[in-house]
Amino acid sequence: MSNRKPRGSGPGNSPRRASSRRTPATGHKGGPFGQADYDRNLGAARNVKKNRPTGDQAEQNFSQVHQPEGERLQKVLAGAGVASRRVCEDLITEGRVEVDGVIVTELGVRVDPATAVIHVDGIRVRASTQQVYYAFNKPRGVISTMEDPEGRPCIADYVKDTRERLFHVGRLDNETEGLLVLTNDGELANRLAHPRYNIAKTYLVQVRGPLDKGIGKQLREGVELEDGLARVDSFRVVDSTPGHVLVEVVLHSGKNRVVRRMFKEVGYPVQRLVRVAMGPITLGNQKQGTVRPLNDQEIGHLMSAVKL
Repeated sequence: MSNRKPRGSGPGNSPRRASSRRTPATGHKGGPFGQADYDRNLGAARNVKKNRPTGDQAEQNFSQVHQPEGERLQKVLAGAGVASRRVCEDLITEGRVEVDGVIVTELGVRVDPATAVIHVDGIRVRASTQQVYYAFNKPRGVISTMEDPEGRPCIADYVKDTRERLFHVGRLDNETEGLLVLTNDGELANRLAHPRYNIAKTYLVQVRGPLDKGIGKQLREGVELEDGLARVDSFRVVDSTPGHVLVEVVLHSGKNRVVRRMFKEVGYPVQRLVRVAMGPITLGNQKQGTVRPLNDQEIGHLMSAVKL
C-alpha cells in the first residue's frame, strides 16, 4: 500500500471538500451557459448584481411581473436547462435574472413561459417550447423559398416533417450554398433581416487565382455597385491552389447577391459561394442538405444579438 499522503493533507492543511453546487455559467451540463459565455458576460452579471433591487423596489418589481396562474420562475429556468432548480434560486436572489426587463429577486414570482422574456446574466433564456429554431445547410440548386410554383427543389422539401409554419431568415440565390436560419418566431426573423441590428454574415468564396495585390484592400474600402457602395468588414485568404483561391469575407450588407457582384466588379467572378455563419450561428461540420435544431446557447446568443 502506498504511504503517500492525500494531496493537501500536510501540516497546516486539510483536504478540500468538493463543492456540490455549481454556478450554471461555469459548466452546468446541458445548460446554455458555458464557461466562455460566463467570462464574456461577467461584466454584465456584476452590473446586474450591483443594481439588485431591495425593499420596496423589489416588491414593486415582483408585482410588475408576477402572474398568479403561471409557473415558478426557478422551475421555468430549470426546465429551460439553465441549471438545477436550487442553483436557479440562487441566481434569482443574487439579482442575475430579468423578466420583461425587470430584475427579479423574489423566489415566489410566477411567470408565463409562453410570453415572458427572461434573461440570465444578459443572455436570453428560451422558456417557451412553442417556438422552433433550425439551421439549414442549403445545397446548390435549392430555391430559398418555402414553395416553388415551377416545382424546383426548395426549402420545404427538407422540412416535410416539421408541423410549424417556418420563415427563412434572409435569402441565398440558387447557386449559393450554406447557412439559412429557419424559425416560426416572426419577430426574431424580422430583426435578423433588418439592417438596424447589423448582423454579420461570413462567406467562403472560391475564385480563379492568383489574386492581384490590393484586392482585399479594395473590397474593404468599398466597391461602387449600381445600388450603392458595398464593402466587406474583413478579407483573408484561406487556401490557394494552382488556378484557385479560397477567400473568407465577413460583411453586414443585405444587398441582393452582394458578394457575387462585388467580386465580379473587382475582376474575379465567383466560382463557388458558401455562407458559413450568420451572427453567432455557424455551420461547423453540419452536412449539406441537413436541418438541425439550434441549441439553447445558440438561441440565447441569437436573441441577444437582436436585443430580444
